[in-house]
Amino acid sequence: MLSRRLQWAREIQSIAQTGLSYAPDPYDVERYVRLRSIAAEMMSSGDLFEIERLETLFATQVGHATPKIDVRATIFQNDTILLVQGTDDGAWSLPGGWADPGESPSEVIAREVHEESGYIVAANRLLALYDRDRHPHPTMEFHVYKLFFDCDIRGGNRATSPETSDVRFFPVDDLPSLSLTRVLPQQIARLFELHLHPAMAADFD
Repeated sequence: MLSRRLQWAREIQSIAQTGLSYAPDPYDVERYVRLRSIAAEMMSSGDLFEIERLETLFATQVGHATPKIDVRATIFQNDTILLVQGTDDGAWSLPGGWADPGESPSEVIAREVHEESGYIVAANRLLALYDRDRHPHPTMEFHVYKLFFDCDIRGGNRATSPETSDVRFFPVDDLPSLSLTRVLPQQIARLFELHLHPAMAADFD
């Protein structure tokens, strides 16, 4: 659960970002820039984030503030699931990543899976749409929605990438050390249940 301070800091950052997108008055611009700095100071005061990185990160955010979109693929073979090992932390996760403008969610997932695992896949069903803050992930600077798609392998070959050092199928009841910032073991268990029961509606928060 997010602390109230982090919730306030995120809200202030969102107000500042949106305000800077629309404010014509230079004095208002100055005020919104100050609010952005206050948000960075609030987030960094708990030693979770470095203030210099936050200030740089927030300054790059433009336009009306909205949640970011993280898209992930679930690729099951019998009772196993495809995971990729990240080169950044050595932990395992579902292939996927941030959605980019100009791509549909199914296009994002096909590109990400191919880049990270070497496989060519097609998304056939949305299994879940989660609000990251409502699940026990490590804290992030921004509000994030997570989309999980059930996918089928249509081609390609297992391959690593600059982002992944290994690609493997694991039994769903015997998972390796997961990158908890990206996916939780209880989420994988729920996604497997949804995969096994196609008539079930997608999960959402």
